[in-house]
Amino acid sequence: LRTLARAGASARARVRSVGTTLDGADMEVVTVRAAGASPEADAGKRLVWFIARQHPGESMASWWMEGFLARLLDDADPLAARLLDKATFHVVPNMNPDGSRRGHLRTNAAGANLNREWATPTEDYSPEVFHVLREMHAAGLDLLLDVHGDEALPYNFIAGSEGVPGWTPRLAGLQKAFCDAFERANPDFQQVEGYPVDAPGEANMLVCSNAITEAFDAPAMTLEMPFKDNANRPDGDVGWSPARAMRLGASALDALDAVVDDLR
Repeated sequence: LRTLARAGASARARVRSVGTTLDGADMEVVTVRAAGASPEADAGKRLVWFIARQHPGESMASWWMEGFLARLLDDADPLAARLLDKATFHVVPNMNPDGSRRGHLRTNAAGANLNREWATPTEDYSPEVFHVLREMHAAGLDLLLDVHGDEALPYNFIAGSEGVPGWTPRLAGLQKAFCDAFERANPDFQQVEGYPVDAPGEANMLVCSNAITEAFDAPAMTLEMPFKDNANRPDGDVGWSPARAMRLGASALDALDAVVDDLR
């Protein structure tokens, strides 16, 4: 709520509901443009999406999102200003408000794991994905980052969409450039540890990043963060803290800057 309130107070941002959940909560999307820019200007810009908290128990994703939006909305940040000259941002700070309020780890009010609903979402079982995916198709999408936390692996890493049928060298190059820039900007991110890469044609097409890459021919990635600590840079006092997650979120702008010109 604090993140949405801050966004609503910015001249750059518009907060709107794109539908409701099973518990009646609003599905809120924050659209960020250069101050004074109209929606009509989107036609000449890259359209980038950042979403978090599909799994409501992964609360580090909300801290990441707070750091990301704070930098994007900072009028004094020159990189944010440059990116807003080139791109329109659509941000969903909480994909699963019902699960968050109910205290669920991975599911919505109906028991749906939202990150397995991206092939055929429905209003009566996974309305969160249904509404957001509809908006993605209406607005357009050139890049997606889906922010999560992983209970097992003590690292920050990207899981890509290498196993989708439509994977191409162009998509591979964009993903690698994004990850390389992310690592340069923030040493808490790394590219050695992570999930096994899917073989060609073996991706789970129910998963957000895979479904979006295939549908939009665009780089769509899942960012995973640790629950306890980053094994490469451990902090014995606080572990993987809200402050570090926020800084990682802010660093995502550096990663985007490395690829934004090449997204189309």
